[in-house]
Amino acid sequence: MQQSPTGARPERTASASRSRRRFAASALAAVTAVGLMLGGAAGAQAAPSPKGKEARTVDINLVTVNDFHGRIEQAGTAGGIARLASAVDSFRAENPNTVFAAAGDMIGASTFTSFIQQDVPTIEALNAAGLDVSSVGNHEFDQGFDDLTDRVMPLADWEYLGANVYHKDTTDPALPEYWTAKFQGVTIGFVGAVTDELPSLVSPTGIEEITVGSPVEAANRVADQLSDGKKNNGEADIVIMLVHEGAADTTVASATDPNTRFGQIVLNANDNIDAIVSGHTHLAYNHVIDGRPVISSGQYGERFSNMEISYDRATDTITKMENTLYTMATAFDASNNVTAWLFEPDPEVVPIVTEATEVANELGNVVIGTADAAFNRAQRPGTVNGQPALVENRGGESTLGNFVADVQLWALNEDGTRSVDITFMNPGGLRADINAGDTTYREAANVQSFANTLVTLDLTGAQIKQILEEQWQPAGASRPFLRLGVNEALTYTYDPTAPQGSHITEILLDGVPLDLTATYSVGANSFLASGGDNFVTFREGVNKADSGKIDLEAMVDYFQTFGSATPDYGQRAVGVDIVSIVGDQATVNLSSLDFSTTEPKAGTVTVSLDGVELATATVDPAFPNPATFDEIGRATVTFTIPAGATADSRFVITTPTGTTSSFTLPL
Repeated sequence: MQQSPTGARPERTASASRSRRRFAASALAAVTAVGLMLGGAAGAQAAPSPKGKEARTVDINLVTVNDFHGRIEQAGTAGGIARLASAVDSFRAENPNTVFAAAGDMIGASTFTSFIQQDVPTIEALNAAGLDVSSVGNHEFDQGFDDLTDRVMPLADWEYLGANVYHKDTTDPALPEYWTAKFQGVTIGFVGAVTDELPSLVSPTGIEEITVGSPVEAANRVADQLSDGKKNNGEADIVIMLVHEGAADTTVASATDPNTRFGQIVLNANDNIDAIVSGHTHLAYNHVIDGRPVISSGQYGERFSNMEISYDRATDTITKMENTLYTMATAFDASNNVTAWLFEPDPEVVPIVTEATEVANELGNVVIGTADAAFNRAQRPGTVNGQPALVENRGGESTLGNFVADVQLWALNEDGTRSVDITFMNPGGLRADINAGDTTYREAANVQSFANTLVTLDLTGAQIKQILEEQWQPAGASRPFLRLGVNEALTYTYDPTAPQGSHITEILLDGVPLDLTATYSVGANSFLASGGDNFVTFREGVNKADSGKIDLEAMVDYFQTFGSATPDYGQRAVGVDIVSIVGDQATVNLSSLDFSTTEPKAGTVTVSLDGVELATATVDPAFPNPATFDEIGRATVTFTIPAGATADSRFVITTPTGTTSSFTLPL
């Protein structure tokens, strides 16, 4: 049974009361004709006042979501677009002064139903749900800037904002910067911005015509413009920042960390920005920081926020800003299945989802092959619905990431255009696991939902080593470490204790040390090959060629050719930390000997030299703390160094699960 917002059980509430502080217009607030055109006009009409009089206090409801990612169907704790639409309808029924806004990634990285139809069902459903305005997120650029402006934005009834997106090498806005709505004489304005990590998060070739600037500098510039008293360049009594950037965890300390991108936004946003609605990191938080709401509603429509805003027209002040975070799923059974929802589906939106699902089922239920066992993404301890659970870990080696790299190596070599030696797969490009049993087109598409093409290029051994070093991300990155999937022939060791840029200790290709001066042919998807996810050394590659083959097509071809696939449980990256060499005794810490989900555990690890076993140790399968890096499966091995061993002697690491690696000692 649908509940009204006032009867609902909120997850948590945070409130703030702010007096408006006006700032004089600066040179940056000057707006060109282009800026005026892109600024955006009021999209909502004023609600009628009682007896024709303007109310002194105007109450506005601001309903917000972020990182929806095309989850139009009900799945798990995601209630689907029909329930989300119903939630918005309920607030609008109680208060016509309601705005529905978002902080980006409404499309892209979508589940199969939306993905296979280029997210058109998601756009249509959000139109029906009455979305008014959203900042652009990085995934709005998945198919390139032209796709966003020429296809997505014309289909969307809402305004997409990106104040920090400029035409290449200029300060001319390339997207609308703000949008306003007026209620009973009070104007609420929205300034949108996207993370300035955008060039590393999407294929750089798709955004060659734009430049991405600082989100907070752009938001401050436009907020000043909306607050300068000049009606010809837009004015707003209340200014909301919609920004696709977020905190690394749910604490206030994280949101105010000056060493992070989001902390810089929160700490440096002007006082005439009255609230910050954020996203990108998929976390739910509801803070009041220095009197200003700083919020995010998590992901996938599992939650939404409602901010109650009261504005006193007589004193030109905001007297109330109280945000409540609601959870769509309200009850669970013993197996953690949802048994009750906060809202029933909106009957006007249900047919959109039904039609999209029917089309997707017809396209997606074709079996393309069989997985002999599950191919999983890496996981780490986290929480789901407030309960301890394993969550995705892009910093862990995975059977799925390695398998995709193997498939892409096969597909590129099968085409016969050139021989490829090495392939890489970025963990963020893996959006679902492959379960054991029959594999359908839908399941394969859910794994790789971005429709990237496969690209080949030439890199030196030194450049390949640098790419592996770039798994340790730059300071301030939302995720500190990203473990690349690599093809079976490539194995390497690393020192987890080493400083930035000095982690990789050995790289082998088919068991032979990689020649740093030689040139190798490398394959990757178009996102990674363009330097995405801060793997910038890919941009130095030469003889770059796009095969034109979509990554999903390669996976389908592989299954149809071989019929089945079996996971490789051998680790292709192993941590080696040489603790000490005292006399003829060596002590070495080993890590990354286990996968993190349902894969068999190593149990033990053996170190040998020239086929002679030197030591065996028990492998600890527990997650380290923190578990953001690939250190699961740890062991300490102490052994006697054989007489005659030198600095060139190769000590071999093996486990019962198939891992084979090696290291040398500084003798």
